[in-house]
Amino acid sequence: MSASDLDGEHVQAIHTREIARALGRPVSDDKDGHHVTVYTRRQDAAARSRSRLGPGAVVQRIDAGPARPLPEQDLLDHVRDFADGLRERWSGAGRPDVVHAHGWIGGLAACAVAREMDVPFLFSPHGLAVTEQRAGRAAHPARRRLEAAIGREAAAVLAGCDAEANTLVRMGVPRRKISVVPYGVDGDHFAQVGPAMPRGDRDRLVVVAADLADGGVATAIRALAHAPDAELAVAGGPAREELENDPSVHRLRLLAKELHVADRVIFLGRMPRKTLPRLLRTAKLALCLSPHQPSPLVPLEAMACGVPVIATRAGGNADSVLDGITGLHVPGDRPVAIGRTIRRLLGEETTLHGYAIAAADRAHSRFSWDRIAAETARTYVKVLPPEPEPEVVPEPEVEAAEITDTAENESTDEKVPALAR
Repeated sequence: MSASDLDGEHVQAIHTREIARALGRPVSDDKDGHHVTVYTRRQDAAARSRSRLGPGAVVQRIDAGPARPLPEQDLLDHVRDFADGLRERWSGAGRPDVVHAHGWIGGLAACAVAREMDVPFLFSPHGLAVTEQRAGRAAHPARRRLEAAIGREAAAVLAGCDAEANTLVRMGVPRRKISVVPYGVDGDHFAQVGPAMPRGDRDRLVVVAADLADGGVATAIRALAHAPDAELAVAGGPAREELENDPSVHRLRLLAKELHVADRVIFLGRMPRKTLPRLLRTAKLALCLSPHQPSPLVPLEAMACGVPVIATRAGGNADSVLDGITGLHVPGDRPVAIGRTIRRLLGEETTLHGYAIAAADRAHSRFSWDRIAAETARTYVKVLPPEPEPEVVPEPEVEAAEITDTAENESTDEKVPALAR
């Protein structure tokens, strides 16, 4: 149960969908994958109750509240209905071996039902209230307390990065319960080779941001003033046809005019994920400069397309971007220093090329969804009860004379059938 539909482009929805698909895929020709069912709240009355995500993975939509997207504060009113739906489906033969809740609201429902049924329960927060509040975003007043309670109740908590793991510990979740399992990237879709958008003669910097007001885009525009040969393409915010009426875009355009870089800043609006690789392949550098809670997917997707990343050390940036190998870490509150770093790096073609090779290699090898799913599955195994030892039935004692008689009566031509394994 989440604020975004499983078919949407919200980070949590993407992660849940791709993990389910990777877990369900056959391991080999003679070994099936896991059987995965993703339960989500119905947000579209026309959507089927059950649909296939891939081999071994399905999504089950539960009626809990009106069949439309709801803001986070309204979802709490329907947690009980969602929990009742889980209880009904998990009774009898539908009882799962392990329950993995994504997001704090889904965690509330799943935690209660899993405890009733004595099923191991795991929790992935996908962002924490304390981090949201630090970034100046509103959070439900009960969220911080409930996230801590869910984390302490869970058999294991899967943090998306080291910074999130450390925050969970400060909230009172025992460190022994926490495993860091990062986000992944679709290496087939986000790849170095493929179609690209048209571009001009300037070196292109790219920012991809769901929230244009989070500070990262403004910092990029200020840094651009100190990289005179570059242009900045900004993807995110409202749809392209709505850019003119968006207050965040208006403020950013005024900032660009004040800094005399308006002719080098391109606002592209919100782009579908299928189009993002075409933009990223035109970039010399990707900028991930959000000061508090950057998207965990953007640096990975840029790296997978062979684009070095200049990033703050916030959130998952510190884990995914290797400073001096796949890009550079920069202080988020120093746009002048960032701009000079960009200008210097754009002038070092050999260094930039080395970063690009290392970035693509790291994204495809360390952050493939199959590898992230395997790490997730290992966490499941840790919380499952041990399988009972097979009962050993002692063989009946046989007299020595009986053994001799049996051996003498056996034919040397008789073939003993092999045991099936």
